[in-house]
Formats: sequence, structure tokens, C-alpha cells
Amino acid sequence: MAPLTLILFGDVELKASTATEARKKRGINTMITNEVEFKSIPLPTAEMGGDELFQLGMMYSTGQGGAPVDLISAHMMFNLAAMRGSMEAQVYRKELSREMDREDIAEAQKAARQWLDAGRIGYAA
Repeated sequence: MAPLTLILFGDVELKASTATEARKKRGINTMITNEVEFKSIPLPTAEMGGDELFQLGMMYSTGQGGAPVDLISAHMMFNLAAMRGSMEAQVYRKELSREMDREDIAEAQKAARQWLDAGRIGYAA
């Protein structure tokens, strides 16, 4: 069975039976139980400012507010927050990057680009 990598936002009920071995080896929390339920994890929106996006990044980097600890999602949120003018997000993104490998950073950057390309988050004016 192929490994499953998930980046989740919003109210999600998830049934997963496997996670990527590489992420488990690095100690990143992933979905490895048969049933995992996430509730009330806010989605990034075009209306959110840099500070709000920064707070989402903090949720994913520390597990606050019931969010899973997910460094890729945290990096993505810090990227989006930095694009919306958050200087604090730039600092945290740099610090977080030191804890991540190149592949995970690339995945986070790709996810941020996909959100931008989909028009979900705009650039700072």
C-alpha cells in the first residue's frame, strides 16, 4: 500500500490507515490511527491578513487549537502570512525551515503556490 501524506484545512473527518514513513522517522505527527477527527481548524481565506495567517501557522507548528502538528502546513501558512505583510511570519518561517528537510520545504512552497494560483489568497497590496 502506498503511503498517504495529508495537508488538511477546515472541518474534516478523516479515516487513514497509513502515513509516510519518512515523516514518521522525522517525528512529525501524521495520521497513523484508523480514525482521526479534526474539527474547527480554520481555512486560510483571501480575507485574512498577515496576522491571522501567522496565527494559523502557529497552530500547525505547535498543535494549538486542536490542529495537528504539521510543519509543512505551518511553513505554508507562514509563507502566505509573509506575503500578506507579516514580518513575524518571515522570522518563524526561517526558524521552521531549519527544522525541515528540502523536500518538505519544497512541498510547503508548492502548497502555498497552489493556494495563490487558485485565487484563495491574494498578495499584500
